[in-house]
Amino acid sequence: MQDTGRRLVVTAGGTLLAMTAFTAPLSIVPAVAADLGAGAVATSWILSSMSLGLAVALLPAGSFGDETGRRRVFVAGAVLLAAGSAACGLAPGPGLFVAGRIVEGIGAAAVIACGLALISHTVPAGPERLRAIGIWGACMGAGPAVGPLLGSVGEALSSWRWAYLVITVAAVALAAAGRSLLPESRSERHRGVDLVGAALLGIGLGCLLAALTQGRQGWTGPWVLGLAAAAVVFLAVFLGHQRRARSPMLELHLFRRPALVSATLAAFVTGATIIALMSFLSTVLERGLAHNAVVAAAILLSWSGTSVVAALLARRIPARVSGGARMAAGLLVLAVGLLPIAVLTTATPLVQLILGLVVTGAGTGVVNATLGREAVASVPPTDAGAGSGINNTSRYVGAALGVTVATVIALPGGADAGGLVAGWNVATALGIGLAVLGAVAVLVLQSTETRVAVR
Repeated sequence: MQDTGRRLVVTAGGTLLAMTAFTAPLSIVPAVAADLGAGAVATSWILSSMSLGLAVALLPAGSFGDETGRRRVFVAGAVLLAAGSAACGLAPGPGLFVAGRIVEGIGAAAVIACGLALISHTVPAGPERLRAIGIWGACMGAGPAVGPLLGSVGEALSSWRWAYLVITVAAVALAAAGRSLLPESRSERHRGVDLVGAALLGIGLGCLLAALTQGRQGWTGPWVLGLAAAAVVFLAVFLGHQRRARSPMLELHLFRRPALVSATLAAFVTGATIIALMSFLSTVLERGLAHNAVVAAAILLSWSGTSVVAALLARRIPARVSGGARMAAGLLVLAVGLLPIAVLTTATPLVQLILGLVVTGAGTGVVNATLGREAVASVPPTDAGAGSGINNTSRYVGAALGVTVATVIALPGGADAGGLVAGWNVATALGIGLAVLGAVAVLVLQSTETRVAVR
């Protein structure tokens, strides 16, 4: 039990650190952009660059971990997370900072994907594994609480760069702990590493997310259209390669399982709604509602703190309640919580905002805990890393898309405080609609899964 506990601390702690790094700049974007001399497009890259690294690397990291060793890839990811964070902390301009954030995302992808697969491998199935995955889901929600506070407090006391020093040191410690405490594990089925597939997927997703980010300059520009066309071509070639490859990175037949499609869809909706909106909320709190960075980070705690508690309590939900029902219920609760946040004004009382964030946090926690379980339960045990990678890739592709849409709607160009808040309300209303549609789709897929199981 002691060994299991230590391993859980390392794997779940890695997810906590990855999400802390992901959200660290959210409360200090104005300070970072000003210090680095970043314009509007560079600021968009500051927000979305780590999503790019995560989305590109999550699926390959899970697949490589299954084949070459999950502990090995986990430790390598922690080292990359440290290197990327150090680059961000030392960056003299936006170029190196954005590059560092992409490297952080690649490292975090390995930590998240292989950490969840290691939990599935080391913790016995049953209540103990449900508890472990609940803790992992809680750490997924705790990172967005720690990150903005770390960034804002560091900026208030001295400089925003201190947050990246802390993350660098913590990532080095994580690599050392992973190497000494985690057991090595691989998939029982040797398939080989699909390097061609990994390259095609990485380039395709990279072009897609780069097009979304650059689109803020104008959706008909040659760079944006060229990147979008390249994304379509590379992703199409990737799918064709996966159908023909002897050892594909992504076995497309897995998507015949309604449970996997359901979990993948729920992850995408979670990224495109709550992760994207909470990533942008600090900007609204500071520039629209005139709160400082520390207060904005503290307000966000009402969402992220509640999500941690809800994720831990989710394991008490009776086992007879299916994963699909849990995900749908979480998405609906999330949508209800967003309602009071979708009607903000520059004078909105804090109680209205916090009430909405608490309810939203409850739904987020249930979804996070359930997604962690469904990501590995919806695929064969030999594909645990790939299942985690598929789930988290869809989450952060959704997040990158959602952040871009929220930014374009809320900041159409030189918007004042009132215009920013009005644009936020529109973006949040779209998020509510997407969450409700996602919940309905998950329930439909759940009924399909049930019929298949009965047959």
